[in-house]
Amino acid sequence: MSDPQDFVLPPQLLEAARRVIDANRARGKRIALAESCTGGLAAAALTEIPGASDVFEAGFVTYSNEAKMDLLGVSEDVLDTFGAVSIATAWAMAQGALQRSRADSAVAITGIAGPGGGSDRKPVGTVVFARARRGADPKEIIADTRQFGDLGRGGIRLQAALCALELLMPVSPAADSSPPAP
Repeated sequence: MSDPQDFVLPPQLLEAARRVIDANRARGKRIALAESCTGGLAAAALTEIPGASDVFEAGFVTYSNEAKMDLLGVSEDVLDTFGAVSIATAWAMAQGALQRSRADSAVAITGIAGPGGGSDRKPVGTVVFARARRGADPKEIIADTRQFGDLGRGGIRLQAALCALELLMPVSPAADSSPPAP
């Protein structure tokens, strides 16, 4: 175990990352991230954990729309129609991360960390998440929008990274083989 002073990230983020690495290692699963508003914070937390390379396949930091298109294959039509902070974009980001890695599952994060950039429809603190799993029906969209409120830029990014890490926990064996309940 490393000296706690070796870490630069909040302890709650590191503990969440440790749970993700341990749980996915136990299941033999590989994971990937596509991050926008968190700027690689979730990936940084994962890579603080010794042995993360057993589990963590890739992290894509796609802050601009151009990077989302070039690195993850998000279509310009999706970005123009729905915006960068939308379920459609998050889903496309997660699918892109999955397709461009050898991961078993990928999580995407896109949002408005502030202090500016918000609107009445999408205020500061709006963050959208999506998870894609290899072999799952691509029409089965697993995505959610969270309203964290104006916690400050760092607070929003921390809460978003914590949510993303939770989504990276492996799906239960029953969920892997059976369709979701209606």
